Amino acid sequence: MPQAGAWATPEAMRAVATRAERLGYHELWTFQRMLYPVGHPMGPTYRSVHDPLITLAYLAGITERIRLGVAVVNAFLQPVPLAKQLATLQTVSRGRLTAGLGLGWVPEEFEAAGVDPARRGRRGEEFVEVLRMMWGAEVVEHRGEFYRISPSHADPKPSPAPPPILLGGTAEVALRRAGRLADGWVSSSREDLSGIAARIALVKSAAEEAGRDPGALRFVCRGVTRVRPEPGERRRLTGTLEEIRDDVAWLAEQGVTDLFHDLNFDPHVVTADPAEALRHAEELLEALAPSA
Repeated sequence: MPQAGAWATPEAMRAVATRAERLGYHELWTFQRMLYPVGHPMGPTYRSVHDPLITLAYLAGITERIRLGVAVVNAFLQPVPLAKQLATLQTVSRGRLTAGLGLGWVPEEFEAAGVDPARRGRRGEEFVEVLRMMWGAEVVEHRGEFYRISPSHADPKPSPAPPPILLGGTAEVALRRAGRLADGWVSSSREDLSGIAARIALVKSAAEEAGRDPGALRFVCRGVTRVRPEPGERRRLTGTLEEIRDDVAWLAEQGVTDLFHDLNFDPHVVTADPAEALRHAEELLEALAPSA
């Protein structure tokens, strides 16, 4: 979705979302960036970003069938209010939500949230535990290392069912965590797609070791898509439309179950004139549609 930079207007969101639904796309995706530290080199994509869940709530109201995903919300937030937000979003969208979670990596965001980044892997595991308890237990009670909840009711539950949870991460421990705990894995914008099959295999192996069905997991690739030539060795999803379509098919062969084209990570889009950026996006929606 148009979410970063000047092109991320309500009008552009509506145009992309409604056209994507008409063209048969499966899901609309958002991402999170809370702060852009002064002088940080992370690039123009992260300089100005809308809240991902409020954006999805807006999209839920202007679409009917297409699914809604966030890749990802980071676990420096508090899980109880986030569980309530996600439950409501799942209900008002009539069960269309996919909840992607990450651990976070910008120290200033942890500081602003009042959360210690130490042991954030273990924090993330407890975070998932709290979310699922909030969505499933009649009486919620938790006494953990990071979070405490006195015996409470947390209603209404998400309807028609809790949203699936995907976990991000690139380290081996993060991939194994996704296999043990989550409904799938979502890649990052910096993912080296040439090695994505090995990451998927690691997640599946961890799922098997945990007694889970690896065939039931989703593997979502954030497709940083750039339609233009690139000097040197071509990266996957950069090049001509024909090359990009071939890359989509190749990624499916690697085990990717879902791929979304993310134009927010193309500097030529987020720094472009908003009308030009939207025109480019609408052309790609047509050219890369699932039935094309």
